[in-house]
Amino acid sequence: MPFVAITSAALLLTACGSGSGGPGGTDASGVAAKADEVPTTDVVSAVRKDDAAAKLLPAGTTSLTVAVSVGGTPPGTTYLADGTTLTGQDVDFTQAVARVLGIELKIEQASFEAILPALDSGKYDFGASNFGVTDERRKTIDFVTYVNDGQGFATREDSRLPKITDLKQLCGLNVATGAGTTFEATLEAGKHVCADAGKKAYRVQTYAESSAVWSSLQQGRSDLVMSTINGLRYAVAHQRGLKFLNEYHRLDVGFAFRKGTKLAPAFQAAVNRLLSDGTYDRILKKWGTTGSAIEESRVNPPEPKG
Repeated sequence: MPFVAITSAALLLTACGSGSGGPGGTDASGVAAKADEVPTTDVVSAVRKDDAAAKLLPAGTTSLTVAVSVGGTPPGTTYLADGTTLTGQDVDFTQAVARVLGIELKIEQASFEAILPALDSGKYDFGASNFGVTDERRKTIDFVTYVNDGQGFATREDSRLPKITDLKQLCGLNVATGAGTTFEATLEAGKHVCADAGKKAYRVQTYAESSAVWSSLQQGRSDLVMSTINGLRYAVAHQRGLKFLNEYHRLDVGFAFRKGTKLAPAFQAAVNRLLSDGTYDRILKKWGTTGSAIEESRVNPPEPKG
């Protein structure tokens, strides 16, 4: 039976990627969220090893090192009430895959923006932190998908902002987002649209911690937040004074590996096993993300256009 308990004792503590306010994470105002609001249903321990999937691992593979970034609030990675045990959608999928493959995990915590660059050096065997699969990332990283999430916007409840369908709608505004994310990349790449239209550029405000992102919005330093669709929907459902604007761009989400990894076939088979045995649906229902279900796991799918 693989060891898959994820606690702070197993972590190499470095800077958190999306931030954590301690047990339960942080709410929109930056204060600690209630740990008892974090789902605790056990959807993983019943998962058993699948020999066919395990045989796809490189010979001699018995343990792997995975890098995770604590995001602060569900469904992202956060803490249970004990203040040490990590939980979240990515954690459940990582644990479940490890059980299917019969491997042990060494969990190391790292900042979100540091994980992908570190894969090539071999510091980590893979990363599990809601990594969106983009064409740019696929140049240097291999992905095995397990959900479909993407990019969206949220703002204060009293805001008159409409749905954001074109980045030109952001001109003159302050947009808060996470550092090193696809959101930052999308916003930076699109900045020219304001100058092209003869309008004032929007300002991209990046933060390493999710609490800082939400505090910026609540305190009026930013006009809206760009983040994961699932994360935004959770925030709006559980925190006062927020509203979800819209989905902007859907993306597959996958486990991240160094380019040319030999681990991809086994991980793909493991995710597909979870899809077939019902575990997959149980994980999504636990985190309220059934809208992110995929039909099958894919390796390095192209980024959706439009």
